[in-house]
Amino acid sequence: MTSYRPDRVVFDDVTFPRAIEAAAAGRAELPVAEQDSRMVAYLLALRMPTLFAGGTILELLELTVDAPLRGRGTGSALVRAVQARAREAKDVEVTVPTHRAADFYRGLGFHETAVRLKWSTT
Repeated sequence: MTSYRPDRVVFDDVTFPRAIEAAAAGRAELPVAEQDSRMVAYLLALRMPTLFAGGTILELLELTVDAPLRGRGTGSALVRAVQARAREAKDVEVTVPTHRAADFYRGLGFHETAVRLKWSTT
């Protein structure tokens, strides 16, 4: 189940190039998993400076694994890779806004610290 319906043209022309640019500049992490030369999973996390935490936090915003491959450790491997990168980058913490996947992230050492609210511009 997804929260949003992506627009493929916007993804290809705007969103994905921006994510690649942010990752190249160190402002994001974008590890992918491939199978048979095809991307089957990705994770997008953005690095943000904070005043409250005393440094940068890495916020995991998207984790997607092709449905037939779920439950085989691919998503966990991507999260662990990002956790390792956060340590290397000296990020203060890694956060993830989620409700549906809370148990998955708890299994990877995350714990609940807040309620997440949003306001939509549309």
